[in-house]
Amino acid sequence: MKRHNYNFFLYIIIVIIPTLISLLYYFNEAIGLDNQERKEQARWVASIHQKSWDQFIAETVTSLDILAITAETVAKTPEKLEPLLLKTHWKDPRYGGIYLLNPNGTVITGSNSFLQDTNLSNNEYIKEINRTKDLIISDHQETLTNGQKVIGIGKPVLDRSGQVVSILIAHLRVDYVQNIMRVLTPDTKLSVTNPNGAMIMDINMDGSGELSKDRSISIPIDRVAWNIKVEVPERNLNELIKNAIMVIIQIIFGFHILFLFIKYLMLKRQAAKEKKENELQKLELVGTLAASTAHEIRNPLTGIKGLVQLLSEKYTNEQDQYYFSVINDEINRINEIVSEFLILGKPTAQKTEIMDLRKIIIDIEPLIISEANLNNIKYQSMIPDMPLHIDCTKDQLKQVLLNLTKNAFESMHAGGLLTIKLIELPNKCHIKITDTGIGIPDEALGKIFQPFYTSKEFGTGLGLVVCKRIIQSFGGEIHLTSKVNIGTQVDIFLPLKK
Repeated sequence: MKRHNYNFFLYIIIVIIPTLISLLYYFNEAIGLDNQERKEQARWVASIHQKSWDQFIAETVTSLDILAITAETVAKTPEKLEPLLLKTHWKDPRYGGIYLLNPNGTVITGSNSFLQDTNLSNNEYIKEINRTKDLIISDHQETLTNGQKVIGIGKPVLDRSGQVVSILIAHLRVDYVQNIMRVLTPDTKLSVTNPNGAMIMDINMDGSGELSKDRSISIPIDRVAWNIKVEVPERNLNELIKNAIMVIIQIIFGFHILFLFIKYLMLKRQAAKEKKENELQKLELVGTLAASTAHEIRNPLTGIKGLVQLLSEKYTNEQDQYYFSVINDEINRINEIVSEFLILGKPTAQKTEIMDLRKIIIDIEPLIISEANLNNIKYQSMIPDMPLHIDCTKDQLKQVLLNLTKNAFESMHAGGLLTIKLIELPNKCHIKITDTGIGIPDEALGKIFQPFYTSKEFGTGLGLVVCKRIIQSFGGEIHLTSKVNIGTQVDIFLPLKK
């Protein structure tokens, strides 16, 4: 039950909560991106109409400029301008009419008779033309007598002294402009507004009123003080939901893979922990057995050894002496195994002392050099000048180092090089022992610290286990790496004492 609750809690932490957070983040980002894309689309539509209007106004202004030049030359006989006004009007369907007014705003002549003798001086843009003596565009629609809605554009005709002698007016047909805008963007709601925000014309609005600021994009027209306001498209919920479902599946799938991977790592770690505990239990079992039987084994061995020594003094021929030497060697071997058993037992109170690690290595170097010379092996050591103090049992650490060098000598059958290097690290020291022997296969590396595992013909399988137990009792670590036919390296790390 406890394990089930733990797994459920882990599932909530690794899958449920991150999934919810990821989904909230995704929806927030997706909605923000969708809003931005829809606004960009509306801005793009507005820019199309902006360019269309700028071109439209520029062409109209050019036509009025040409007509103004002609009107200036026929100022005294304005009726001569009528054919040109008619030609310009009928050549371009955008115009609802083109008229020539006197300075008082009365129509003198035009391309049609809708405004014959009409006075337009009350129109604000006519007043503005007389005041500024510049081209002015009306900021609202006008309805002609034929019901046609138009927007007026006026340009003054000036004499050489800069006085207004007449005014040219072009009426732009609102319906024509609306049709052009509908063709460009048939499905978009938009409007053209004056500087005060009043609507001049609308497209596809269907009487729905003005566009709200929150749901529209507004950009100015360069050639006239108007704005084009475009409605932001509606959100495509179906597409948004479709994309969201795909992302949700990916997020859930991804976090479940992460959950399974973490569970795998935890199970692997748990298995390694249990394996280590099993090894410790094995060692403890061996130690308990050793502690209870070691003395019982050693007592008869002492008696046997004494009797063998007496017999060797009585029977002195060469063959008998050979048998006695074999018996003594085996008795010593049994004693050695029993001693290793005792070290593997439950930890006992050790009498440790602060020692200079350099001195311990220097003390055993004569033994190492002697063994190296016997095996035609070159030995070298690298020891720093500064002392390296550690808390240990001197004899046990010597046993570890001699055991490791003995293994190194046994791996180098035809000469080689043995190196012991002492390195000072922050808060710890590093003993590196390397040889150029036959090496250890990869499949055996994982077993070398297991009790009773050995690759030697007469090995006990306890040497490295004892070394590891001793180093760990000093608060240190031991690691071994090896490559076949290249050599082996043993790394020992021990904490330094101030």
